[in-house]
Amino acid sequence: MTAEMQSGNTYSMKEAGVLGDIQIADEVIAIIAALAATEVDGVAKMYGNITNELVSKLGMKKLSKGVKVFVAPDDVKVDLSIELKYGYGVMDISKKVQEKVKQAIETMTGLNVSVVRVRIAGVAIAKEERVTKA
Repeated sequence: MTAEMQSGNTYSMKEAGVLGDIQIADEVIAIIAALAATEVDGVAKMYGNITNELVSKLGMKKLSKGVKVFVAPDDVKVDLSIELKYGYGVMDISKKVQEKVKQAIETMTGLNVSVVRVRIAGVAIAKEERVTKA
């Protein structure tokens, strides 16, 4: 299978004997990464930039929030920003997220993932665990 970059936001794959080209938008790869990351126990949510946070407060969800994807002909690099649940180990959850994201992208797209960078951007505390003064 050969792969090549299209117009910046699309990745095209060609395989001998296939009926036509297959194109995957960068946004699709980012959505796969975000969904895979949030499946890991200990990840509260994806953590986007200020624009993404404002959009989500208005009720519109952007599934690729907190994900940057860099697609080259030979590999994919992914940057993730997540919010961790309180009480979970940073290194343990980060490794699980890296493995899960790599596996999901490679399984679903056939692309090689060379790097998955995880940035812990926040810690979520469950509402019922908040301490109140009597």
